[in-house]
Amino acid sequence: MSRYRAVLFDAYGTLIRLDRPAARLTEAAGRRWGRALAPAEAADAVRAEIDHYAAGCQTAANEPSLHALRLDCARILTAHIGVETGDDDALALLRETIVLQPYPDAADALDAVRSAGADTAVVSNGDWSLAGALADAGLAVDAVVDSATAGAAKPDPEIFHRALDLLGVVASEALHVGDSEATDGVGARAAGIAVVIVDRSPSPRPGAIGSLSELAGLLA
Repeated sequence: MSRYRAVLFDAYGTLIRLDRPAARLTEAAGRRWGRALAPAEAADAVRAEIDHYAAGCQTAANEPSLHALRLDCARILTAHIGVETGDDDALALLRETIVLQPYPDAADALDAVRSAGADTAVVSNGDWSLAGALADAGLAVDAVVDSATAGAAKPDPEIFHRALDLLGVVASEALHVGDSEATDGVGARAAGIAVVIVDRSPSPRPGAIGSLSELAGLLA
């Protein structure tokens, strides 16, 4: 059995990731408009879209506001690759470019937590569609708290308190797993929650785990 009653997870960079967005953008631009993108051009366009989404995702707390944010993101992509097109084609390009996939170790890590008798939650900066994105990725958790509907974003400890309340546990009974010390680490510790940072780089930082597969050994 786990020494924790609940394990909270960050979403982006921890459980799910973007699947080759620059390559997908390059393929879509060539297929749709015959536009040949240099690797740096595609990477710059994707980075601009990601930055805009990250800055605005907290405003997307319902379907209309999410649609507006997605349209802005789509227009950023088309502007950066030098294509003039209508909203429908721009949104289609965004859908083809921004595709979320689960990390290979994500589902097994959630299973390990459940097998240890602990509840699971996702606490992440993102828009209100996060629960659906996780479900589409085949990842089931007991609760999802996104910053848009919570009205608080990491590292604000309030977003972590919201997850604890949903699960009916206190901070000392929970562990948070994320990929960012600045948001996950600082925010969870401020809420009184223990933290594990996952660092999938070739040389994980001291004290971090290199894969979610190491999580099971930390629960006992």
